[in-house]
Amino acid sequence: MGVIDNIIQITNNKFVNLFNIKGESVKGKKINYFLASRRTRVEDLLINTRKNKGDGVVIYCIYQEKLVLIKQFRYTINDYIYEFPAGLIDENEDIKDTALRELKEETGLDLQILDTDSGYLRPYFTTIGMTDEACATVFGYGTGEITKKYQELSEEIEVVLVDREEAKRILREENVAIICAYMLMHYIKSKDPFYFLKEDDNE
Repeated sequence: MGVIDNIIQITNNKFVNLFNIKGESVKGKKINYFLASRRTRVEDLLINTRKNKGDGVVIYCIYQEKLVLIKQFRYTINDYIYEFPAGLIDENEDIKDTALRELKEETGLDLQILDTDSGYLRPYFTTIGMTDEACATVFGYGTGEITKKYQELSEEIEVVLVDREEAKRILREENVAIICAYMLMHYIKSKDPFYFLKEDDNE
């Protein structure tokens, strides 16, 4: 296992920060590594706490028998990308409460959350080679009416209801977040959009 000698905080921003990790690999090579993190202090990095509480939530939601996606403008690519509704977990906020809040804010819909095995609600890492960010996925059905009135002024989001044919087109032709892409592949191949959550494969 490699050794970390020192961590230097480079930025001090609210939502994401850059840290410089210095150390030595298991093969004796000096390491000068950069980490993007949602944490605001060195002592709170997962490197030090070893506790993955999760940073954000992704929402897999079915509404009117279609999958709810958002088409959002992202400055990182200067273009639109298809994603699931998602957002950051507030301090001391429960993952399910975050999902309820974020789906409402981004789409106007209310979320009826499905009971799932706790393993499906664990936060998983997104792009571990660059960041220690981890996101949990919450599954459920949407109710109510779609509206943009709860969106933040900084957001440019269009709510998109996707059937299986449209999901195929999106995968072929559009920018897609990788978590969304994998789930679209499952969605395309199954009659039941939540089949993978069931304990018995024959249900």
